Amino acid sequence: MKKLMLGVSALCLIAFTSCKDDAASKINSDNVADAAQRDANAGNFPTISFNETEHDFGTIKDGTPVETVFKYTNTGNSPLVVSDIKSTCGCTVPSDWTKEPLAPGETAQFTAKFNGKGNGLTSKTITLTTNTEKGTEAVKIKAFIEADPNAPKKTPATGTPQTIMQQPNTTSATPVKSSTQ
Repeated sequence: MKKLMLGVSALCLIAFTSCKDDAASKINSDNVADAAQRDANAGNFPTISFNETEHDFGTIKDGTPVETVFKYTNTGNSPLVVSDIKSTCGCTVPSDWTKEPLAPGETAQFTAKFNGKGNGLTSKTITLTTNTEKGTEAVKIKAFIEADPNAPKKTPATGTPQTIMQQPNTTSATPVKSSTQ
């Protein structure tokens, strides 16, 4: 018990004497100013608003390429940066967007091209990587794709040929005879 008390006392002595330096003298005033400005702007994320968040191409024929332009506006108080735009598959290609910061109140746009291949109701999501509070924003395109009447018809498979083998009868003593006639 005496050893434990002696150890704790020594540890406290070391801890209190190691902090002799004045902590206030180590603070750089430039860093304080930068931190204050950063903290003041911490809640000022840019906000993106779209003219439409979902575009419907309506009914199109299979294989008919279509495209649309999505327009967006920075409705926040700090510059908006769209660093990347990706779609859910290779059939939809976003292009022509600016990677430069968009000042508050400014508008920009990007093009979404869809190759029009598929069957029935099709929906694709296009995701923008931004510096907004969420970090990503999404828009959608959709279309009802009709089969091309000029396309060759697909015939359903008739099935695989089956082979029937006769099993020998092990209960009878007479051999099984087969004829090729």
